[in-house]
Amino acid sequence: MTSIDPANPPRSRRERPAKPALTRQGIIDAALAILRDEGLNKVTMRRISTALDTGPASLYVYVRDTEDLHAQILDALLGPLSARPGAPDDQPHPWRDRLKALLTGYRNVLFAHPEIARMALSTQPSGPNYMALVEALLALLAEGGVADHAAAWGVDLLLLYPTAIAVEHSGPKQASRKAQDFSALAAKVLAIDAMRFPHVARLSADLMSGDGAARSDWALDVLLDGILAAPSRAPR
Repeated sequence: MTSIDPANPPRSRRERPAKPALTRQGIIDAALAILRDEGLNKVTMRRISTALDTGPASLYVYVRDTEDLHAQILDALLGPLSARPGAPDDQPHPWRDRLKALLTGYRNVLFAHPEIARMALSTQPSGPNYMALVEALLALLAEGGVADHAAAWGVDLLLLYPTAIAVEHSGPKQASRKAQDFSALAAKVLAIDAMRFPHVARLSADLMSGDGAARSDWALDVLLDGILAAPSRAPR
């Protein structure tokens, strides 16, 4: 006969508080909490299901797969960025500067979450916050007088650039190691054999000049100048 510990009597399932209903937003919120506390590599279906006190199979009713989950995480992270889309009336900056600031904010989100940056390069986001970002960029391009077709195609280039830069800087190396690698590269470029690599030697100082912010600003200007000069219709 089984004895019952009076200090720890059995508890009926009916007395346990009911679990909150499982929702897509609840899954994303749990994933974001794990991301903040443990990093993206810990954001797995099994880890999320444990946090939500359910089975991993239950999550697939709301999330297609891990890639879909990561895309939803990116969209959630873009929420603050798209809170005030477009060009606020209380800021006198030209449309080009506001567009650059918006893209810089997008890049900073990816810089803070490098694994998400790599995912964004291979997966097309489509959540509401991402679409708000695209809407804001298109509005700014229209304000700058960019033709509709050039804006529609150009926005892909504008988003690809900060994504690629974030991926480039998302390796596992520490900042000190990256600085050492850059210094070693600079030394090699500046001491390059001018007979074998004449153009590299002639432009060696320019090749290694400028910090990340200056180069990014220049690259966006080049992209915007090209988009402004692009044909208004697709080539036949």
